[in-house]
Amino acid sequence: MAAVTSAASSASPSVLDLAPVIPVVVIDDADDAVPMARALVAGGLPAIEVTLRTPAAPAAIRAIAEEVPEAVVGAGTVLAPEHVEASVAAGARFLVSPGWTDRLLGAMRASGVPFLPGVSTTSEVVALLEHGVTEMKFFPAEAAGGTAYLRSLASPLPQARFCPTGGIDASRAPGYLALPNVGCVGGTWMLPPDAIAARDWARVTDLAREAASLR
Repeated sequence: MAAVTSAASSASPSVLDLAPVIPVVVIDDADDAVPMARALVAGGLPAIEVTLRTPAAPAAIRAIAEEVPEAVVGAGTVLAPEHVEASVAAGARFLVSPGWTDRLLGAMRASGVPFLPGVSTTSEVVALLEHGVTEMKFFPAEAAGGTAYLRSLASPLPQARFCPTGGIDASRAPGYLALPNVGCVGGTWMLPPDAIAARDWARVTDLAREAASLR
């Protein structure tokens, strides 16, 4: 089972180092969670972010945590302290938020699991660095400036590392992964809706394998 470390820690491996891509999963049917996770892990993507956008998300996180031990399941779209508590109780091993406040950051830090607070501006990055947090989600990546923006942060803020998410697909991912301050990217392209609807897990594994080979 892969180890992960606190987002504020410099030790490795961290969530950003588990694979070049973190699948960002929206699960409508909790029964799909385990076969989907197994397909992603088989393709070489062990870190899986289950977003808290559907009622099925907590059950999906719990099922993956209990039945797919080789996966490192996390909770995404974490917006409030109560999301932190519920996600960790369900078995989430890391937390991802699209943005952050002092209250949310405090809850994520107190949870004891790694976390990636979301940023889209230099000031937000500097504020997190003041809090001792060096690993962050850059969101929405393409809309917020993409690779050019992140490249411009590398020299003045070399201690900050990012998981860019938002608008990234298989064609854009290599450009992000080539940056020195990007540990991995988040995306959904290895989970096409038609494959999920058909429960074509072999196709998901093939797409995950391609994603895992990007670096």
